[in-house]
Formats: sequence, structure tokens, C-alpha cells
Amino acid sequence: MNQQLTCIRSRLLSLDVFRGFTIALMILVNSPGNRSTYSWLEHSAWNGCTLADVVFPFFLFIVGVSLVFSLNKARSKGVSSAQLSKKILRRTFIIFFIGLCLNLFPYHGLEHLRVYGVLQRIAVCYAAAAFVFLYSSVVSQLLICSALLLCYWMVIPLSSGHGHFSLVSLTPEHNLGAYVDRLLFSGSHLYGKTYDPEGLLSTLPAVASTMIGNFVGIWLSSATKAFFKFYGLVIAGLICAAAGWVWGLSFPINKILWTSSYVLWTSGLAMLILAFCYGLIDIRNIENWCKPFEIFGLNALAVYILHVLFLKIQFMIPMPSGNLKSYFTQLLFGWASSTNASLFYALSYTLLWYFILWIFYRKNIFIKI
Repeated sequence: MNQQLTCIRSRLLSLDVFRGFTIALMILVNSPGNRSTYSWLEHSAWNGCTLADVVFPFFLFIVGVSLVFSLNKARSKGVSSAQLSKKILRRTFIIFFIGLCLNLFPYHGLEHLRVYGVLQRIAVCYAAAAFVFLYSSVVSQLLICSALLLCYWMVIPLSSGHGHFSLVSLTPEHNLGAYVDRLLFSGSHLYGKTYDPEGLLSTLPAVASTMIGNFVGIWLSSATKAFFKFYGLVIAGLICAAAGWVWGLSFPINKILWTSSYVLWTSGLAMLILAFCYGLIDIRNIENWCKPFEIFGLNALAVYILHVLFLKIQFMIPMPSGNLKSYFTQLLFGWASSTNASLFYALSYTLLWYFILWIFYRKNIFIKI
């Protein structure tokens, strides 16, 4: 086993592969052919964590790891912190703006615009984690990340009623995050009318998810031998996942609230998967299996935006059986059970985007934001 890696590498193939796996899984989860879906491909209604629930925190974790490599690379070329700050703000604005545009399509008037969203959260978490990494020491970053998780744990059970705050049983409508979102926006601007899963307050622990990725990026870009990096990542992943599970006994693992236990649980799982990819690809150089995921990972944000756009277009086109998506599901997979037809459509849609990205890859088209 080769235990030596370059001190600071500008790119890890294992990270691209993990990103690609996450994006492929995201498309699969987002694209059922009908309402009949296997439970593990559906988001938890409230407490709990399914396969679908790990996709978003995995992506934020990867954003955190990636920004360490990209900012370190820029610093090594002599780019100043002020210049990097401008680039961070520019990228944040573009991603946030694209998220708003996706929410506006199809257009039903600004009074129905959902301000929150997946891309908006990615933009905010990226900016926060990038600036903290750029201007803070590792110790300060650890303190900030810990404070986000602990403070959120203390305040989220609060709810406002009759002019005062009180502790409540956590529900989608009754928690401080939902109350803040209703203060800021009317129901027509919120995903759940009385709450939003990508709301303002729950973005704070989502920043912590991204910052944990920062710590992993710092570790993997250090001069430590690759062998120790691998085992350090495995141990940290096991500890993090175990801590999240234990914390979840009193503060349930919950994606909608993005609870602190959910942050630790999903971050631990992300570390373990990245460790597997790192050990197999970057240490043992076993790469023949990973090309499809690498192709997904090299155009990750672009394919996310495009696949959402085309899903919306399919919903908009009416057909006798409902819409274009349900028509294709019935046409291609009508011979299967409703649940399997839904899964087969999602798999086919994911493979379609792989084919498109493969063409991009062959033509050296990499869309960066």
C-alpha cells in the first residue's frame, strides 16, 4: 500500500467520485415515476433517516471538503484573501439567484415565490463555511461549529404562543424555526405553508454540516501519511455517527429540522463513505469502477439544476394519463408493479443524465459556477 501522497493536492479523485455518487443518488430520489415509491427512497415524514435523507447533508459535507482544496490551491498561487472573498461572494450570489429562478419556474407570480430552497441553502452554507475557513484558525472553527450545534439544540424546541415562548413537543409547525419563517414570510412563500424544510434557522446547523467537511478537507490536505489519513477518517466517522445516534435518543434525528444529531449522524456516514473511496482510489489506485461517478461529479451543480428544470417541464406538459412523466412511466414500464415502475423510471432518468454528462465529459465540457 502506498502511504505517501503529495502534501497538498488540488483535487482528490475519491472526492469527485463521492460527489458523483451523491448527485446520482439525488437524481434517483428526486425522480420517481409516480407516487408509489419504496420507503427507503422517500424522505422521512418527520423523525428518522432514510437513504433519501442523507443526500443533501452529504452534498454540503462535500462542499466543505472541496472548498478547502480550492481555497488552498488559490492561496498557493498568491491569490489574496480579499480577492478570494470577492470570488466567494460572486459564486454565492449566482447559486442563490439560480435557486430563486428555479423556484420561479413555472411562473405563478412573485406572491408565490418560495425564497428558500436547496440551491439557496447550498449558497449560504458555502459562503459561511468558506469565510470561516478563510479568516479563522482551526480552533476557532471548531468552537464555531460546536456552538452552532449546541445553541440550535437549546433553542429549536422553543415556540411562540400568546406572546411568550415556551418549550413544546417538536412538530413541523411548532418549533422556533417554523415560527421565525412565518414571521419573515407568508405561507405562500413557504414550502410547507406553515414551515419550510430549508428555512432560516435550520440553515445554521446546515452550516455546521459544511464546516465538518472543512475539517475533513484540512485533514486530507495535510502532510500526514495517506495511511493515517484513511484510518483517522474512519475513526472520526465512527465517533461522529455514534455521537449523532446517541444524541438522537433525546434530540431526534430529523432532516426537516436539520437537528444537531442529524448533522453528526450524516456527517459520520459521509466520512465513512469518503474513507472507503479514498482508501480504494487514492491509496490503492483501484479506479476502474469509478468512472461513471467521476463523470457525474465533474458537472455536479449543473446536472442538479438541469435535472430539476426538466422534471418541472415534464410535470407541465399535460397528457391523458396525467402529465408527460406519468405517460413515460406507463409507456415504458407499465408491465411492472406501480412501485417498481416508479423505481425503473427514476433509474432510467438517472441513466439518461449519465449519458448526457458522458457526452459533456468526452467533449471536455465542464460547467463551473
